[in-house]
Amino acid sequence: MMRYRVWNMAVARRSMALRAALSIVATGMLGYASAEPVADVTSPWQVDLYYENATHFRGEDATGDNVGLSKFRNTLKADARKSLGDGWNFRGIFRGTFDGVYRLNDTKYGNKAGGPIQLGNSGGPVLAGSLPPFISSNAFVPMSGGIPVAPTGNPAAPLGPGPGPAFNAANNPNAGLRALGDRWNKGNQQGGFAFGVPVRPCDTDARGCRDFGGYGDQTRSNLESPEFNDRLDFIRELYADKTFDMGDGKQFFLRVGKQQVVWGRTDLFRVLDVINPVDYSRNSIYDEFEDIRIPMWMVQGNYRMGAGTSLSERNLQVVWNFDKFRPHNFGQCGTPNSPLDASCFFRGMANLWDNGGTVANILPATALGAPPGTPGAFAVDVPSGVLGFRNVNLPQWKLNNTQLGIKFDGVSRDGGIAFSLNALTYRSQAPSLHAIRPYTVAFDVVYPRVNLFGGSADFSLESLNTTVRLEGAVTNGEEFINTNKPGLFSRNQVFRSVIGLDRPTSIPFLNPQRTVTVSAQLFYQHIFDHERTQGLLGTTGVVDAKNSYTGTIALRSQYMQDTLNATLIVAHDFNARATAFLPSIEWLATDRLRFKAGANIKTSSDQKRYDFDDCRSCAPATGSLGLQGIEPLGRFKAGILGTAVKEDEVFVSLTYKL
Repeated sequence: MMRYRVWNMAVARRSMALRAALSIVATGMLGYASAEPVADVTSPWQVDLYYENATHFRGEDATGDNVGLSKFRNTLKADARKSLGDGWNFRGIFRGTFDGVYRLNDTKYGNKAGGPIQLGNSGGPVLAGSLPPFISSNAFVPMSGGIPVAPTGNPAAPLGPGPGPAFNAANNPNAGLRALGDRWNKGNQQGGFAFGVPVRPCDTDARGCRDFGGYGDQTRSNLESPEFNDRLDFIRELYADKTFDMGDGKQFFLRVGKQQVVWGRTDLFRVLDVINPVDYSRNSIYDEFEDIRIPMWMVQGNYRMGAGTSLSERNLQVVWNFDKFRPHNFGQCGTPNSPLDASCFFRGMANLWDNGGTVANILPATALGAPPGTPGAFAVDVPSGVLGFRNVNLPQWKLNNTQLGIKFDGVSRDGGIAFSLNALTYRSQAPSLHAIRPYTVAFDVVYPRVNLFGGSADFSLESLNTTVRLEGAVTNGEEFINTNKPGLFSRNQVFRSVIGLDRPTSIPFLNPQRTVTVSAQLFYQHIFDHERTQGLLGTTGVVDAKNSYTGTIALRSQYMQDTLNATLIVAHDFNARATAFLPSIEWLATDRLRFKAGANIKTSSDQKRYDFDDCRSCAPATGSLGLQGIEPLGRFKAGILGTAVKEDEVFVSLTYKL
């Protein structure tokens, strides 16, 4: 109890500090804006302050451990608006967060997370009794307990004369680690290519810490209060805008500053809404996009042309994102939210390159002279600079690394159809991996240039009382892991689309008084020139499916004179056979106070279906033979829902308008 009393005092002090900081920032911005002399200021400042607490608890992960507290996030937000005169308007939104989970649950997410690990050595039991004395016959070995490998990095190279690590265990000790994938698949226990991953904040344990574009190298303080960084993320929005009257019913709207530009109309997944990157570390895909988009410094111009001969409304929008490149934030290994468990893969690979380490099940038994077809593989101690991530090549700021988008909006003459045509050139917000040597699991991380062309349409089917939403886009330049290519990637065109249906529906057993709003969406992705072949030991090629389908359905209803709102969202990945159920209930206690409670529950099928070629059987002369495991590439087949199957949560939140 003493620990919690001390903690509550710390939270109170930190919350007061955050509130003071936000107040100072808001006051400073207001003072700056009002310091300029303006003759016709027409309205006073409007400032709204909000406080939110979100508390989440998580059940067992794949190891059988009960995770417990996974979020204790306290947020203060200030929203300031003012008319500056002469048609100019100002808006600033400032947000500060303190998440106490890194102290309250420090054995899972803080300075005490992780520990010593065992890694798979599945060839040991298979060939027990016929192995050299320095090769373990156990099914699992500790870090530095694998087969020592010559510094050439070739696992088939002549072995050393006796036991001993092939890397400096003092630089990469068996402490503060988890095995890659153990949260969701027990990867090292299924014959997969796994390794140790550091999970403590980077000021406690710097192993594998790299800047992947604003994440991946964060200290505990950074993780607790992620908005207060060198990119000034506490500024959620900060812009000025004005509408210029051009006569003949035409107008030009200009907005300059840090902002979100929304092109899409979908929930959970995106097709056209790709101008702003997304902070998945906040709550994976489950928060509103408004809260997890990463605002960027942009210029937005809209030429409103009014009616034409065939359209009742026409608008041409140009968006120039002149900010320094920013990718999606996939979190940091050792934090609660890491979609695809990607950040653990990233940190583990960076650590392998920097320090070397033991890699589970990487050396097939046949490489030691066992007869062809002999199952099992051995853990190997790999030197530094052999496997992993060598460089992270973040695009630097220059003119040709900025992003430009153009959109034309129109409404049919009868007003029944609203549509858009979209074009965008931008840097991929997700990383691509380029092998630095042919068919070698050693990579440089890059962010390629992508061009997008697409469109959307909304219309109503009055006879069915249904609104239809359509989006589609084709991209050029996206890159996918492809174990058939020497560089282990291919560049492919991709088509994505979504159809959404929204309908108020009478469902008496849910709500006998009111209709229930039913929203359904079906997402589709097709990869052109998709390549998969059958190798000697398994399938090789592009790990992502040629055709992917994900469906969502949401039911929303209101009770108690609209003060009680109930929602159920179900999302299903048809390829991964994984499903998420998100029930929640929200109570508007007063005009200022809101409570919300809910859960996030996932299911999936047999994880063996996620196995894929991992390049353990790759060789420069022959390519890959297709030896498979769930790690590390099975995460891309499992998808966001499949890799989160052991992250069931319940949550409560409170929001108060100050």
